[in-house]
Amino acid sequence: MQKILDLISEEMKKAFEAAGYSADLGKVTLSNRPDLCEYQCNGAMAGAKQYHKAPIMIANEVAEKLQNSEVFAEVSAVAPGFLNLKVKEQFVREYLQAMREDAKFGLQMPEKAKKIMVDYGGPNVAKPLHVGHLRSAIIGESIKRICRYAGHEVIGDIHLGDWGLQMGLIITELQKRQPDLVYFDENFAGEYPEEAPFTISELEEIYPTASAKSKEDAQYKAEAMEATFKLQSGVRGYRALWDHIMSVSVADLKKNYANLNVDFDLWKGESDVQDIIPGMVEDMKKGGYAHESDGALVVDVKEETDTKEVPPCMILKSDGASLYNTTDLATIMDRMESYNPDKLIYLTDKRQELYFVQVFRCARKTGLVKPETELVHIGFGTMNGKDGKPFKTREGGVMRLEMLLKEINEEMYRKIIENKSMSEEEAKETSKIVALSAVKYGDLSNQASKDYIFDIDRFTSFEGDTGPYILYTIVRIKSILNKYKEQGGNLEQSALKDAVNASEKSLMLEISKFNAMMEAAYEEIAPHRICAYIYDLANAFNRFYHETKILTEEDKEKQAGWIALLALTRDILETCIDLLGFSAPERM
Repeated sequence: MQKILDLISEEMKKAFEAAGYSADLGKVTLSNRPDLCEYQCNGAMAGAKQYHKAPIMIANEVAEKLQNSEVFAEVSAVAPGFLNLKVKEQFVREYLQAMREDAKFGLQMPEKAKKIMVDYGGPNVAKPLHVGHLRSAIIGESIKRICRYAGHEVIGDIHLGDWGLQMGLIITELQKRQPDLVYFDENFAGEYPEEAPFTISELEEIYPTASAKSKEDAQYKAEAMEATFKLQSGVRGYRALWDHIMSVSVADLKKNYANLNVDFDLWKGESDVQDIIPGMVEDMKKGGYAHESDGALVVDVKEETDTKEVPPCMILKSDGASLYNTTDLATIMDRMESYNPDKLIYLTDKRQELYFVQVFRCARKTGLVKPETELVHIGFGTMNGKDGKPFKTREGGVMRLEMLLKEINEEMYRKIIENKSMSEEEAKETSKIVALSAVKYGDLSNQASKDYIFDIDRFTSFEGDTGPYILYTIVRIKSILNKYKEQGGNLEQSALKDAVNASEKSLMLEISKFNAMMEAAYEEIAPHRICAYIYDLANAFNRFYHETKILTEEDKEKQAGWIALLALTRDILETCIDLLGFSAPERM
């Protein structure tokens, strides 16, 4: 289905041609003076030079050709040569009717679907999720949903950090505390216990303790590095411990991500590609891409057009150890062989931009990806407190993600229970749904690359550009539709009508922008586009609602038309919040 602006522009292009001018001049845009008109065309201004004619003369001639237009209700030429436009109510109603009948409200599906992989820049296992993990999870989930809605096959991978020194640190500390564990007995040949020798809370205490010790005690760090080497070399007891660490950590991660309404198709990690690294490194050497530099193995990725220094991509350290670069390159290789994606999207802190320039260039230069494979890094900004510094606990430490969500749930519960219109149990469930909207909308309404202030008071407000305001609007629509049904109305039989007032037409025109907005949100990989759209749509609905007595309207046909419009508004709002990764309750 064509976008409404394209249809309007087509009509304008025909008029320019009929008046003897180039059709290219007929591009229509949204009005920058909505108090004067709905759309505008500045083509006559551009054509003045080309045709050596006053722009107002061109505009008048074009306006004349549109007198009997089926699209425009009003076309006025305004000095020095603008064309101010208002579209017919019937044209808008017919467009919305076509949207209503389309499975995706008129969003055009691709001729050939792409296979896209989204890498959420995953967390390290054995560490609790903290607020620093929030943005990659929220943005990644929304991008995955947007790409799927746009008609593509999308695979989300958490990409766990599960193979580095932190594993050696945990094993070392565990051995200090429980030296008699069977895992440390080199002569043990039996089956290891099925149950882990630690809980998630113990594991989360062990890692920071071990990490702190390794910074102060060189001998301790050497032992941890030795334990890491043994694990990576396949020592049986260490591998069994690693399995326990993984199962306990992943179970906890799944619970925490579920609270964020985030899920992954793949739970792969760095460990999954360790076996293919030696072969990949050998191929890079044989191909003449990798060479030694100060004992390390590197691939030069600098290009002549670079205006800034781009250092070589290091493949192996001087001691032969691999790095994040190595693992990420091996992961790209594995993804290409296993899934053959058309596009890879990576989400991390924007400070890693140079790192991804190096890795992507290295992947292309060494032939790990096909020339047409798209490699995209989305670098996001920092989530800051009201002081403008990275968000911390009141004590100054890094806040755990579950504590942040708990705080917002409690604040939302306090606001909802004040209403006193629902039971305690329903208020608790509702507060979780609304709190999630506050967190996700608060994040996603910002352009990903920008830092933003995490303000609990503002994000949980039911007024302004917030998640709760959007949900409140949806709940209001649901309430009207439910009352209409209780009064004997039939939603299925309601049909859209031509707008009878300005606020109704404004709402209809906002709805008509959906497919253009969705196309832009997908192409730009920009969830904030959806937030901006639903805020405008919610405002347009609320203006219409306050000016229109829907349920007390005596003209049943007119009322049914409004009900159809409300149902379409609800459906589009609910589709949009689902793409942002949250839902609406039945009551608030």
